[in-house]
Amino acid sequence: MDSTVITIILLVFLIVCSVTVSLTRGLWQTVIVFMSYSFVMAIIWVLLQAPDLALTEAAIGAGVTCLLFFVALRRINIIKRNKEESDREDIGNGN
Repeated sequence: MDSTVITIILLVFLIVCSVTVSLTRGLWQTVIVFMSYSFVMAIIWVLLQAPDLALTEAAIGAGVTCLLFFVALRRINIIKRNKEESDREDIGNGN
């Protein structure tokens, strides 16, 4: 296949990822789609012969940013769990 055809397919995939991120309700799924978007963008940078941008996109976009999103989602989940436990204790104490 010609590199132009591959680039067009990847660009269509980027558009699909963008729309999917906007329409997905689950936060975990949204982060995973965002990570795949960054990974495909890194491949496109390689095809455009910009390896420095590809490496940056892969490291920052797909790596560090998604890791921060996962950590933030985990901490939010912990906060919700602790709040539910304290609410149960308040109900148990008659407050």
